[in-house]
Amino acid sequence: MSYSPVIGLEVHIQSKTESKMFCSCPTDYFGKDPNTCTCPTCLGLPGALPTINQSGLDQCIKLALALHCKINSVTKFDRKNYFYPDLPKGYQISQFDLPVGYEGYLEIDVDGDSRRVRITRVHQEEDTGKSIHEDQATLLDFNKSGVPLIEVVSEPDFTEVGEVTEYAKELKRIVRYLGVSDANMEKGQMRFELNISMKEDGTKGLPDYKVEVKNIGSVSVLEKVINFETRRQTKLLEAGEKPKQETRGLKDMTGETVSQRFKEGSSDYRYFPEPDLPPIEIGDDWMNELSGQVPELPRDRKVRFMRDYGLEQDVAGIITEVKSRADWFEEAVREQPKEVAKEIAKWLVGDLMSLLRKYKKKLTEFNNFYLIELVSLLTDKKISGSVAKEVLELPFKVKTYWVDGVMPSDIVKEKGLEQVSDESEVEKVVDQVIKENSGPVEDYRGGKENALQFLVGQVMRQTKGKANPKVADKLLREKLKT
Repeated sequence: MSYSPVIGLEVHIQSKTESKMFCSCPTDYFGKDPNTCTCPTCLGLPGALPTINQSGLDQCIKLALALHCKINSVTKFDRKNYFYPDLPKGYQISQFDLPVGYEGYLEIDVDGDSRRVRITRVHQEEDTGKSIHEDQATLLDFNKSGVPLIEVVSEPDFTEVGEVTEYAKELKRIVRYLGVSDANMEKGQMRFELNISMKEDGTKGLPDYKVEVKNIGSVSVLEKVINFETRRQTKLLEAGEKPKQETRGLKDMTGETVSQRFKEGSSDYRYFPEPDLPPIEIGDDWMNELSGQVPELPRDRKVRFMRDYGLEQDVAGIITEVKSRADWFEEAVREQPKEVAKEIAKWLVGDLMSLLRKYKKKLTEFNNFYLIELVSLLTDKKISGSVAKEVLELPFKVKTYWVDGVMPSDIVKEKGLEQVSDESEVEKVVDQVIKENSGPVEDYRGGKENALQFLVGQVMRQTKGKANPKVADKLLREKLKT
């Protein structure tokens, strides 16, 4: 008997706002002293009343629209009642029966196939505080209590770990494109709650139990948790025991989980409308204004880059991973033919991104016209590939080049780097290389093709990369015929 996982995912995303969802406390709490970004409202003190942060609600509506959700014309906030030390009010302001968005979907690509994941709901709530367990004591920090939190709940449409991780990554890309959140997982700005059960292969319907794993802080740990729970639950089922419907927590970063409590149902939270906040009407004008702020999303942009610029899927994926990178690339290739665009893309995802990492620079600091001109010199055969690499790095090495905006053609002229294609000039170097490398010469004549590439490399070295490698290859073959 074999089993397959049935998985649903809840994603919590901290919105990028200046103040908290229901008070005016700042949201840039990360790294601040504990309990310094608080007020009576987010501390849950008696008599403190919440007010709605429209910016936080705007972010929630934008994300719901980007996820193809239907938008409720009237939405409201509810109290979700439960006890936990980092929840000072004894309830969380959330949404129950009238969320901002519902019945949406997200398209993902897995192993070359397009798949649609249904979105149950997108709703607005507030974050809780933080419990810090040390020295047999629990310390409480309420700095993040009340930070706007968007919850995106999927249907149990996942059956394999690759689908879940790709969904999580695509959602992260989308919220960053929208400017809804930085989704920095190290700062807890994006977190996962996993719902997983096992289904006997060939059966219909959903299993009659569900295990929830809370507070998963990275995609890699999410993958480990799914693999661990799949093994754990399968082992129980094979032994004739149904896994308990429960909430489990992480034991460590290996993905191992431990039981925390029996899983609650919605009735256990005793939801009821938040009496201190009025219902909210989301009219057409408001929704249309926010809809106009939704940019072309990463997956759509990737498909268009593949179609319009002829990019390979992996290259298009790297470029569209970050909106600012995709914007930079599109500005660079807007008036370029497809072949030039492909070459610019190759240099961007390869050498240029490597140099940006090496010298700790941002792509937006680098003049895209510099790369355009460099690729133009290369495609016009005015410089060789090795010279192009050298010229690309020079602005990083020479500060005055970067500051003064010196262009590749200026550097090529200044340093005499223009490619030499004149056969008579290259031939002199070829003759010298043949004379100095008798071993590789004999190897090539003996049938070792790689020896020729070594000899071409020697020609390029002696000409400091200026010789046309195709001319060098042609002359060497002619001279070494047996």
